[in-house]
Amino acid sequence: MSTQTTSSAAPPVQAEGQPGRTLTLAAVLLAVFVVPMSISGTAVALPDIGADTQAGLAPLQWVVNAFNVAFACFTLVWGSIADIVGRVKAFAAGAAVYAVASLASALATNVLWLDGARALAGIGGAAIFSCGAALIATVFDGPARAKAFALFGTVAGVGVAIGPSLAGVLVQGLGWRWVFAVHAVALLLVLLAVPAIAKAMSADGGSGTGIDVPGSALFVLAMVLLTTAIVQGSQWGWGSPGVLGLFAGAVVVLAVFAVVENRREHPMLDLSVLRNRRFVGLCLVPVAASFGFVTVLTYLPSYLTAATGRDTGAAGLIMLLLTAPVLICPMLAAKLVTLGVSALTLIYVSLACLVVGDLALTLFSPDVKILVVALPMLVTGAGMGLSAGLVDGQALELIDPAKAGMAAGFLNTLRLGSEAIAVAVYGSVLATVLGTRIEDGIGDHPGAAQADQVADQAAGGDFARATELSGAVDTEAFTHFLAQSYDSAFRTVLWGLAAVCVVLCAVIATLLRGGTAKNGT
Repeated sequence: MSTQTTSSAAPPVQAEGQPGRTLTLAAVLLAVFVVPMSISGTAVALPDIGADTQAGLAPLQWVVNAFNVAFACFTLVWGSIADIVGRVKAFAAGAAVYAVASLASALATNVLWLDGARALAGIGGAAIFSCGAALIATVFDGPARAKAFALFGTVAGVGVAIGPSLAGVLVQGLGWRWVFAVHAVALLLVLLAVPAIAKAMSADGGSGTGIDVPGSALFVLAMVLLTTAIVQGSQWGWGSPGVLGLFAGAVVVLAVFAVVENRREHPMLDLSVLRNRRFVGLCLVPVAASFGFVTVLTYLPSYLTAATGRDTGAAGLIMLLLTAPVLICPMLAAKLVTLGVSALTLIYVSLACLVVGDLALTLFSPDVKILVVALPMLVTGAGMGLSAGLVDGQALELIDPAKAGMAAGFLNTLRLGSEAIAVAVYGSVLATVLGTRIEDGIGDHPGAAQADQVADQAAGGDFARATELSGAVDTEAFTHFLAQSYDSAFRTVLWGLAAVCVVLCAVIATLLRGGTAKNGT
């Protein structure tokens, strides 16, 4: 069957009544809210976790990394499983895994236990995102689907935005274990709604075909190699034998995966889906958002506290300028589509906002007035918000409903994988450029030395420790030098992000050119 259009596909499974559809959407949105909140909020608890478990730096970092790696590895796998066993069963299984893993995280007595529990939570989170998107695509159609996916994007954005703040309140008030206990309670509520979801999806029996074990195993292995290389790249060095070996291994395993999938009757990833140019083009939109928005979301707070000298509270308030559009724009985009605005037009506008926003953020400086950069931050946030949710609905609309789980898994694999890549590359490039700036200028400050160690501390935003290590005679002047160096490196990397977004925009426009999407959008 051709995947260029859904005209010959079976219509979406409609809920038996509005209450069933509403409860299905509410349950999916609650689960989707928890996952990104966990991703962005767990890092806040790391200092307390480290102090409580006496953990070293490497195992402590894997509290976050284990979740991200497992999420990236299993997103596509769960999407394929959902098409086989049924989306409700797969979604419920993922929610149950996440709830159990969150409870295990809250009860962890050592950091290795916590690392394992967070990896298990990542596996459950992958199911929630893949199967949740597939449930929405199946239960809703037309304008209702557009609105549902807009809510999907909005709720995910809310989770990312408030995750750190909520985690901070829980850590300070109740302790770090409650960060994970709250997730378990939320997913328990989701599980209570599963019977009603099953009634709303009465025809969701799955294809009944066997699970592609060889393909799934190869894909997971490839993603483990790739994501581990990305995570460890900044620690081991991007040109180190270990990292290069991991990248090479990932390429080889992916090549074997492609050969195996082409020969299987029921593959985990039907490679014919990737021949749909428009689908692939739409799947690359979140990749552009990863480079243009997620990297800024991750590193701008460090810039605000380190280079501009603001405290964490002020930095958090300023970040609302970046995150507020992510909360508002998905629903705005859905409304505009119902009024007749082309969905692809809005997607192109979102891509343009990412490029323009990143370029305009170079106006940042240690002494900049927030009013000067408020508009660039809002524009960058709109670049993320206008496409969040909208692109999911448009992409899945191009695919045979029987393959919606697999397609959603592929889309979210690109989304999460590109976020990991973008954040890791940004951090590595920032450290490299900052190191060059410090090495070139450290000789101008009497007594200052140890450029490499100074650069490592400065890249993490700890200027006080960096100045102390340097041995500079005039500490005030040296701290000012570090702030100027960090500012220069930050703006250089922003130019690079904008360039990456421009290239991705060109590729996406080429893939989307020609053909007609469903409903002319």
